[in-house]
Amino acid sequence: EVQLTQSGGGLVQAGGSLRLSCVASGVTLDDWAIGWFRQAPGKEREAIGCINSIGSISYADSVKGRFTISSGNAKNTVYLQMNSLKSEDAAIDYCTADLFSTKCLGDDYWGQGTQVTVSS
Repeated sequence: EVQLTQSGGGLVQAGGSLRLSCVASGVTLDDWAIGWFRQAPGKEREAIGCINSIGSISYADSVKGRFTISSGNAKNTVYLQMNSLKSEDAAIDYCTADLFSTKCLGDDYWGQGTQVTVSS
């Protein structure tokens, strides 16, 4: 069974940076679409970005130009680099994995979530 383990959240001042990691156990991520979603209190879940099984990367307009998705050399890790953080970026962030998919739908596996807190 696939497990996604996240790390890297925390508290940062507005304008600061954080990097989240999503590590898959037991598999490499070559055949997966890895997505990042976030959920803030009182708000709907939002898709932040996606790196799909053919390597294409896309971002939500709300984070474009500030957030970067990349994959690690070990091929079982995906990173979300978050720069120029704003108060509205505060949320619990989740990574997801969809097998053999060109879209990040969050249908297969989810990480445990990691809290991102931005102080003004």
